[in-house]
Amino acid sequence: MAGMDGHDITIKGRKFIEVKGVSSVESVDVTEFMLTTTGGPLHIQGSNLHMKHLDLEAGVVLIEGTLTSLAYVPEKGKKKMSVSRLFR
Repeated sequence: MAGMDGHDITIKGRKFIEVKGVSSVESVDVTEFMLTTTGGPLHIQGSNLHMKHLDLEAGVVLIEGTLTSLAYVPEKGKKKMSVSRLFR
């Protein structure tokens, strides 16, 4: 089953990352990539990272290197709801 709105991530041996559902590439560096995906902003960190393939029409990015972390980050301009407000 595909992820939300066609968003999927495949990691092979910490050396190869395929991200589907990418709408834009915000920044690229040998230590980090910032992508906008249909699942939200995605921050990829590692070493010796490089973009192997980019096809924004298909929404696919292939990254090679050594992956150290992968995280979805809050979208800019959106407020976080604190846990205390949630349980009032």
